[in-house]
Formats: sequence, C-alpha cells, structure tokens
Amino acid sequence: MKALDLGSSLLASSSRAWRGTMAFRAAAKKPEKLLELYEYEGCPFCRLVREVLSELDLDAMIYPCPKGGLRFRGTAIDLSGASQFPLLVDPNTEAVLLESADIIDYLYAEYGGGAKQAPRGLRRQLQMASSLSATALRSVPKPRGMYARESRAPVVPLELYSFESSPYSRPVRELLSELEIPYRLRNFGKSRWQEMGPPVVRAKWFPDAPITSDNRRRLRELTGRSQVPYLVDPNSGAAMFESADILRYLQETYAAA
Repeated sequence: MKALDLGSSLLASSSRAWRGTMAFRAAAKKPEKLLELYEYEGCPFCRLVREVLSELDLDAMIYPCPKGGLRFRGTAIDLSGASQFPLLVDPNTEAVLLESADIIDYLYAEYGGGAKQAPRGLRRQLQMASSLSATALRSVPKPRGMYARESRAPVVPLELYSFESSPYSRPVRELLSELEIPYRLRNFGKSRWQEMGPPVVRAKWFPDAPITSDNRRRLRELTGRSQVPYLVDPNSGAAMFESADILRYLQETYAAA
C-alpha cells in the first residue's frame, strides 16, 4: 500500500475520530439471516451505517451500488422505490429502510438492546460534516469507491474481514465497491484494549488475551492470525492478507481488461 494512499486513509479515519474501530456494544442478539446493505464506499451517509455495524459487531451482505453501476442499483430501486443509499434489508423482520439515521435507530433498537439512537440536530450536522470530510480526503487525486468500473461478476459473493475505520481495509472495500463485487462483510471490531495496535504488538505483549469477537476467533482458527484485511474468494479458493496483494488480486481477477 503506497504511503500517500495510506496517509489519506489514516486521515479519513481520524476525521471520524476512529468511529467503527471498537465493538463497544456487541449485539444483544445476532440476526439469524444475514443483513443486506445496498451502499457504496464513497457515500458519507453509508459510512455512518457501516460504523454502527462495526460497533455492534454485525455482519452484513454488501451489495455495492456505486454511481453508474448497473449490477445492484436496479434491485435496490425495486426494493425501496427510490434511487437512494444506504438501503438496509433485514430478512429476519422483512424491514426495508432508507435514511442513515433511521437505519441506525433500527439497528440499535433491534440488535443493540435499544441503548442508543442516531444523533439529531447539531450533533447530526457535525457527524455529517466529518463524514463528508472523510469522503473528500479519499477523493484526491480521484474519488475512491464512488464510481462504477467495468468488471466481471463473481458466481458467488466474496468474504472480507474488516472493520470500518481500518486504514488498510478501506482501499479494498473501495475497489470492491467500484467493481460492484458483492461480499459478506465479517466485522472485526476491537472489543478489548489489548486488541489495539498492530498485530506484532498484540502478539508480543498480549499473546494470551482472550478473544471475544466471533469473527476474531474464527479468523484465528483459520489462519492463526488476527489481522485485517483478509479476503476469501470461494470462486477461486484464494485467501489472503495484505491490502496490496488483495488489490492486485481483485484487479487481475475481476476488473475488465
């Protein structure tokens, strides 16, 4: 990952005060069927919803709907009657919701024990300003995760272990968005202070710290590591860490020549 790209990704996370890092409120209950989120990575409203998914440690099937995209936008419009994002579909309750604040309220009420709501008024304005700032920081020299690129569709969705504020995971999500590649987002939010910092620090100083996140346990069992991003492509059997390797793989496998 190039230094300039990493720098702007770090600044984007900082502009949001690193929301979407900690799983502060692990879901009071887990949905039996996977939540479905129609969104695109460069959208400042979508970012707010993804942050709460990380905070509640909820997985979701992501259907990227970048501007100019054709693969999933039609389905989203059929479901909601509007070309508006984010759109959340919960097959567990048959809820179909637009508006980021309404989606956030729903997630907290349905899966977070009702302990919180989306901010309103001035707090909402400040929240949107910082999310717009994050989008702007990732728009130089060109917008990332916002506009569709021609691509080949996978037969089955991919899997990505990530958490919203991860500066290394963000470029991968941006490219998946641009290529309109559907994927299961396996959220990897940090639930303990011992999980903060890079993997080498945790391995050296806190090797025996208990793992409390389902996805963190799962990835440790699969790979022996707790690190993101981690991409699994069941179409090819490929599985890999490291942003640069994942980006190269996605370009070579799914981007149109």
